[in-house]
Amino acid sequence: LSSRTSAAEKEMGGAEKREKRYRAHQGFGDHHGGVTSAHTYFYADEAKCDQHMETFLHCIDASSGSSDDGFSAIKLTALARPQFLVRLSEVLVKWRRFFHQMAAEQGQAGRAVLDTKLELEKLQDALANFGIASKAESQQWFTGENLGTSSTVDLLDWNSLFDSRTKLSRPLLIPNRKTGQLEPLLSRFSEEEELQMKRVLQRMDVLVKRAMEKGVRLMVDAEQSYFQPAISHLTVETQRRFNKSQPIIYNTYQCYLKEAYNNVTGDVERSRREGWHFGTKLVRGAYMEQERERAAQMGYEDPINPTYEKTNEMYHRCLDYVLEEIKHSRKASVMVASHNEDTVKFTLRRMMELGIHPSDKKVCFGQLLGMCDQITFPLGQAGFPVYKYVPYGPVNEVLPYLSRRAQENRGFMQRANRERDLLWKEVKRRLLTGNLFS
Repeated sequence: LSSRTSAAEKEMGGAEKREKRYRAHQGFGDHHGGVTSAHTYFYADEAKCDQHMETFLHCIDASSGSSDDGFSAIKLTALARPQFLVRLSEVLVKWRRFFHQMAAEQGQAGRAVLDTKLELEKLQDALANFGIASKAESQQWFTGENLGTSSTVDLLDWNSLFDSRTKLSRPLLIPNRKTGQLEPLLSRFSEEEELQMKRVLQRMDVLVKRAMEKGVRLMVDAEQSYFQPAISHLTVETQRRFNKSQPIIYNTYQCYLKEAYNNVTGDVERSRREGWHFGTKLVRGAYMEQERERAAQMGYEDPINPTYEKTNEMYHRCLDYVLEEIKHSRKASVMVASHNEDTVKFTLRRMMELGIHPSDKKVCFGQLLGMCDQITFPLGQAGFPVYKYVPYGPVNEVLPYLSRRAQENRGFMQRANRERDLLWKEVKRRLLTGNLFS
């Protein structure tokens, strides 16, 4: 819990002013709880983060030695103090929410994210009325960032202001929707916390450079929703730097989140504008039970889609959007990380319709080692890039992960039964044709 509350907040009494979703909570101090299908990390100190980085470097080396176009997965909670990720996530969410608040006041509530555009003049008036910035100051914001040239500002323009505005000596204030009072968007970091921010970026830099040297791609895994905005922000910033000529860094999108499609489309659009390669791994999600229980207990909106069917719809919607981008720009790549046969069939059908060939290596597939081989092997034999996700580590750490995987969902035994039936069917076919060992 202490790793989730910053020194500056303790000193200023700001921890309780946080939004509920980003507060430390005794009942969720162990973020293993309710997590069946992912490994989670606990923060000890910066030295431990450096040890994790060394482990990831060894994994990159191993991936390079075992396959040509390999992947290595990393988690940012292994490389950073959680309080930094939590605080940055809260700030990013507040910043975006303020944009949507102003959009609603301009009569644009309910529009798709990329279709929401604020009129620059009205935006400047609103900032002046709130007491956030005078018209002259806000004009300088947009001129300095080369924004607003079309007299409108969309969410990507707004987000691109984030870094430059939060570096100002005067704290950036935004209105609290409930109280109507102006509050600092970003309360001050202590010197130690500023150092922690630099360290996590340095660790990512070291890992990416090793991956490029070894010809390995890095997948940044998704994590709990109260970490995820910061994780995605740091990953996209890294993609902007290193995905210039090919996708080295892959961001992960959890399609059980209600905001998944907005997140995917926003990041794809940013890659188009800035000319870098968009790389993504699409998953359904690993933290559903914990996320729902936490939201219910702490009194904030459940971030998860209400049904499995809605999650499937979201997955296919996000996937279809990326496949369309691959067809039109060729500057996008996707790993379909799924054990769902319908999703694999959907992908193959859409690839055929869009003229995306397996040899293009823009679409690859991934399943867990030891699971769904009836999906993995036929894809490989048909020429599709397909990968097995291999958990590794000390036995006492890996066994709990594997046991949680075995309990992951109710469909696990059904899939095992299906695999057994398919194997038995193949044995009988070979016996009847006299080709048992072919």
